[in-house]
Amino acid sequence: MPTYIALLRAVNLGGATQVSMTALRELLTRMGFDDVRSVLQSGNLVFRTEGASASELELRLESQVEETLKLHTDFFVRTEAEWRAIIAQNPFPREAERDPGHLLVTALKLAPKVKEWKALQAAIQGPERVNGLGRQAYIVYPDGTGRSKLTLRLIETKLGSRGTSRNWNTVNKLATLASG
Repeated sequence: MPTYIALLRAVNLGGATQVSMTALRELLTRMGFDDVRSVLQSGNLVFRTEGASASELELRLESQVEETLKLHTDFFVRTEAEWRAIIAQNPFPREAERDPGHLLVTALKLAPKVKEWKALQAAIQGPERVNGLGRQAYIVYPDGTGRSKLTLRLIETKLGSRGTSRNWNTVNKLATLASG
């Protein structure tokens, strides 16, 4: 049975996007998913299920979470194999080793075109570095994300796709959890 990783966009950051990880795990279990687990309180889930593509799972999860938990948010689902490829293809291995908290992977709904990646590169005003591959952006924030002008809103605008980011530590925690 395939293992999937699901990231929720912008939950438990305050305001109206509060959701209990226990409630999410229970909902996914009721939906028929197996071995549902969560990492941290920021919307990271690992589960197993048969017979669905990642994009079908995104739509199903978004609909059920909104209907049942009254939470409107995006889900970004990747297979365990896709997640392993995200790790293996990291274009910033030194940064991952030296400062994993400042290397982020942004999961995207759509794979941007070359012109959109170029537009994002042109919009960078600070020391940040971005490398895109498929439906992922790898971003190094040497000074952290707090005061950076390279915000998720700017990234989404330039790439023409919604996204959610996780730091390299969380990326690895999810891989470990997915592998059992």
